[in-house]
Amino acid sequence: MKQKVAVLGASSNPERYSNKAIRMLLKYGHEVYPIHPLEKQIENLKTFSNLNEISEKLDTITVYVGPKNISPLIEAIVSANPNRVIANPGAESDELKEALASASIPYIEACTLVLLQTKQF
Repeated sequence: MKQKVAVLGASSNPERYSNKAIRMLLKYGHEVYPIHPLEKQIENLKTFSNLNEISEKLDTITVYVGPKNISPLIEAIVSANPNRVIANPGAESDELKEALASASIPYIEACTLVLLQTKQF
């Protein structure tokens, strides 16, 4: 099933896992919204500087922002009210997990690449 997926912490560097996730999400037919405050385009997709710029209802926000940098983004994540949030390895955050639990938004600690390859996405 095609999903609308925001990639928080998107990167244009093909070696970064967030970039690999964008490419794999596209390969699997998902609609991808890269989020990066400075980049204008990633993998030929328009890049959004923050989640508030996306008017679509998101199915998933997949997070590639470390716990030290996630605090200022939590309010926007909760406000986006996605169907779920995936914290990829290295992006796990108790603060984010608690905020999402309070908002009844499912939080999963998993690797987006693995979830896609094993048909669990």
